[in-house]
Amino acid sequence: MELADASSTRRCRARFPRAVEMTVHVVRALVQLREMLAWNGELARRFAQLETRLDKKLASHDEAIAAILCAIRQLMHPPVPMSGIG
Repeated sequence: MELADASSTRRCRARFPRAVEMTVHVVRALVQLREMLAWNGELARRFAQLETRLDKKLASHDEAIAAILCAIRQLMHPPVPMSGIG
């Protein structure tokens, strides 16, 4: 297949300006799509990092909440006082 020379390219653009314009739009759309996919990959990676950090924090918070609930349960059921001697 031979490469088109500059004069044939100009003739093509002159005869089919709408086709050239649409081709430019398609290429721009594909470039935007590629950028969005790259950005979404970065976003997914950042969400994974955030989720990992939150899981670690929630684990420590869960332990603290469990300790608080245990203390509340103990306060709800105070020890039975022993009867006095005598």
